Amino acid sequence: MHTCSYENIEKKTLKGGKQIVRKVSVKNGKGYKSVTHYHKGKKTKSMKKNIHKNHIMMIHKGKFIPGLFSDCNCKTRKHR
Repeated sequence: MHTCSYENIEKKTLKGGKQIVRKVSVKNGKGYKSVTHYHKGKKTKSMKKNIHKNHIMMIHKGKFIPGLFSDCNCKTRKHR
């Protein structure tokens, strides 16, 4: 396995103070992806999953992975 590390963050700003943040992190051959939604600066939804080994190999080769975040359907945080 590769021992190099990789990290990338994409921030998308929407109307009405909404923001979507997508993160990818790979370290020591293992990695995770996360999608977080913010509304007016407060975290509203969040989801974190492991990345498949085939996708990690594609990331190290610098290839685009279509639909990487398609299975990260965010769960709403409970307010009590």
